[in-house]
Amino acid sequence: MILLTGASGFIAKHVALKLLAAGHELRGTLRRLDRAEGVRRALAPHLPAGALARLSFVQADLEVEAGWAAAMEGVSALVHTASPFPMGQPKDEMDLIRPARDGTLRVLRAALAAGVRRVVLTSSVAAILSDDRNGVADEGDWCNTDLPTTSAYAKSKTLAEQAAWAFCRDKAVALTTINPGFVLGAPLDGDYGSSISVVRRILKGRDPMLPLIGFPVVDVQDVAEMHLRALERDETAGKRFIAANGSLSMVQMGRLLKAAYPTRRIPTRQAPALLLRAMALVDPAVRGILPSLGRIGQVSNQRAVAEMGMAFTAPEAALRASADWLVKNGQVWA
Repeated sequence: MILLTGASGFIAKHVALKLLAAGHELRGTLRRLDRAEGVRRALAPHLPAGALARLSFVQADLEVEAGWAAAMEGVSALVHTASPFPMGQPKDEMDLIRPARDGTLRVLRAALAAGVRRVVLTSSVAAILSDDRNGVADEGDWCNTDLPTTSAYAKSKTLAEQAAWAFCRDKAVALTTINPGFVLGAPLDGDYGSSISVVRRILKGRDPMLPLIGFPVVDVQDVAEMHLRALERDETAGKRFIAANGSLSMVQMGRLLKAAYPTRRIPTRQAPALLLRAMALVDPAVRGILPSLGRIGQVSNQRAVAEMGMAFTAPEAALRASADWLVKNGQVWA
């Protein structure tokens, strides 16, 4: 039995799909059990007959102790994907850091108490990239959380991952982390989170211009496949693996989407920094990106290619898959 935390998340549903298709028995945690049927509906069209019979759910919340001991009963491995990912930055950074770091430790303590010794953790390239460093980053790099420009999200992912490594090292738990970039690709349902919402915002033409920022990009199916390979390959234990395949700036995204949908009102021009600072006064999503203006993060995926045998989807294809899904499913104007 594998325990998957945050089973209703964008990445988590794809991980669940991979694990079930590979024949694993899976238990997913949800903050509210009334979301279980929605997850089943999202997975069902993509699975062979009978696979959903190997999926069950249990209620558990990262910020609450209750439920985690029961969730771990009979579990042989833990895949911990649950962590908040907001569009904008919170007023109090601890609103992100606390559930990410403390929640991760809560789950790991419950796993240890239940005898679980194999863990795959979903981290982020946000825990690798840092505003005080240029060039191509790899798994040996860490975000500098002491910088005033480091976002609350980056701090939450960094501190949570560092806490997980310290805990697992001290307790002889075999940990692998997957560090995805900006996760695109086709969702399995309408509960797709912040990354796809960025594509939706561009497609809707909400902004006249786009900020000069960029991210390492990865397709969600590649992220899910890396979780499966990490879980099934003991040699990945004790290592971090970047999930990304090149970077795209927001302006590049706009121009690629405009080429794919020429009749849509899609922004393609770069926004002046002064305009963005004015917009940030009224738009929390814009306010959250100000510290990253002018930066396009670059990371290496060579460890995933060499040691996991990954062949990544092109970032342009991942972007197009996101957009096509949004259009086909009526998430933007026709």
